Amino acid sequence: MKTCINVVSLIIAITITGSFNFSNAQSGSLNTNKELYDQIIKLDSTLFNAFNKRDTSLFKEFFTKDLEFYHDKGGLTGFEHTINFMRSTTQPNNDLKRELIQGDSEVYPIPNYGAMQIGKHRFCHTENGKQECGTFKFVHIWQFKDGKWKISRVVSYDH
Repeated sequence: MKTCINVVSLIIAITITGSFNFSNAQSGSLNTNKELYDQIIKLDSTLFNAFNKRDTSLFKEFFTKDLEFYHDKGGLTGFEHTINFMRSTTQPNNDLKRELIQGDSEVYPIPNYGAMQIGKHRFCHTENGKQECGTFKFVHIWQFKDGKWKISRVVSYDH
C-alpha cells in the first residue's frame, strides 16, 4: 500500500511539474538563459539594422551558405534568393523597414548547435503614397560555429 501511494505521489508530481513547464514554455514566460536571450536579441538588432540601412555585405554575413528559408507565401528558398532580395531593397524609392516587436521574442538553446528565436516583427513601406505595415511571425534557427552566430533556418509565417 505504501509503495502504491509513493508511485501515485510520484506520478502526480511529474504531471504537475510537466504541466507547469509546458504551460510556461507555451506562454513564453520561461526564460532559461537570459545571457543567450540578450545575445540573440542583440544579433537580431545588428542584422536588421544592416537590413534597414541596406548594408548588403554585413547583412549576408548573418546567414549560412546552406540557408533554408521557409515562407508561407513564397515557399522554400535559400541563401542566394535571400541576398538577392536584400539587393532588390536597395533600389530607389524602396523604403521597406523591419522592426522587432519588443517583448515578444522567445529564445531557446539548441544543445550542440545554437539557439532558436521565435517572435513577431513588423515590416513597413510606402505604397500608393501611404505607409503600409504588417506584423508577421518568424522562427530563426541560429547556429554557433567557428566562434560566429549565423542563421541557418528561417520560418516566416502568418502573412
